[in-house]
Amino acid sequence: MNALDLDVLQQARDWVAAGRRVHVVTVVQTWGSAPRQAGAMLAVRDDGQVVGSVSGGCIEDDLIARARAGELEDAPARLTYGVTRDEAARFGLPCGGTLRLISEPLHDTAWLDAVLASIREHRLIQRTVDLIDGHTSISPAGPADGPDFDGRIFRSVYGPRWRLLIIGANQTARVLADIAATLEFQVMVCDPREEFFNGWNAPHATLLTSMPDDAVLEIGTDERTAIVAVTHDPKLDDMALLEALKSPAFYVGALGSRANQQKRRERLRLFDLEDHQIDRLHGPVGLRIASKTPAEIAVAVAAELIWVRNTLGDGQAARCEPSVNAIKN
Repeated sequence: MNALDLDVLQQARDWVAAGRRVHVVTVVQTWGSAPRQAGAMLAVRDDGQVVGSVSGGCIEDDLIARARAGELEDAPARLTYGVTRDEAARFGLPCGGTLRLISEPLHDTAWLDAVLASIREHRLIQRTVDLIDGHTSISPAGPADGPDFDGRIFRSVYGPRWRLLIIGANQTARVLADIAATLEFQVMVCDPREEFFNGWNAPHATLLTSMPDDAVLEIGTDERTAIVAVTHDPKLDDMALLEALKSPAFYVGALGSRANQQKRRERLRLFDLEDHQIDRLHGPVGLRIASKTPAEIAVAVAAELIWVRNTLGDGQAARCEPSVNAIKN
């Protein structure tokens, strides 16, 4: 769940608490070149005020008009946009794309309170809605769970689905933390050096001051976690990598030139890592975009994170071109 979706749920809760009539609208299925993926959502108030997005186009305008006219149903209901090319053109859907949405009236804030509490505790939670009898339920969710709709039962998942642990509280980490937060990552930055973390200020990241190898273990690294080392201090970076490369993390990267990456791999072989574990290391980290400044390097790293995350399981990530980091130490 990204920051925008969290804003949708919180704003919807506040509107209901203030006595307004509110509907939450969620994308449940897409066909063709749909502009938003399943799980995208918005909240619309009875006066047409809206937060969030399901298309970024004219569908929002139609939902606003329906809300103002009192035409959104008082029970969970399906809405489909773009079945024909004429409708797709009318609602701004490219290439004949189609969106199926679920519109839900908010009569109270009970389920919103439960979901928001889970998000604050960094737990995934699943909500199930039966569109026939209106029954709803909430249960814990796993990393592999996602939005699902079979024509009757709608399942939505809320919470931090991806995490990024950055080793090193420096300029590159600061920019990367901001970018990653907009890409649906829960961001943590680890640096045990007091001279670095004392002046640290990144609103989108949780600061950890434990040793890096301890942090990798303490956060419960799983297959939805990425770990990037950017300190340029082998004593810190290598400590984190020793644990990260043994973990199920979907991405492990380290900043540094090709020459230094080769030296790092030689150091890692001195410990209890096997070759296939060392081969998981993305280094030099990031896509090859001739990055030089900390901000450019952060963009390159974020781009590679997107690539690897979006191609998990299809073998494409192995063909990703790494960056050549300008810093040569």
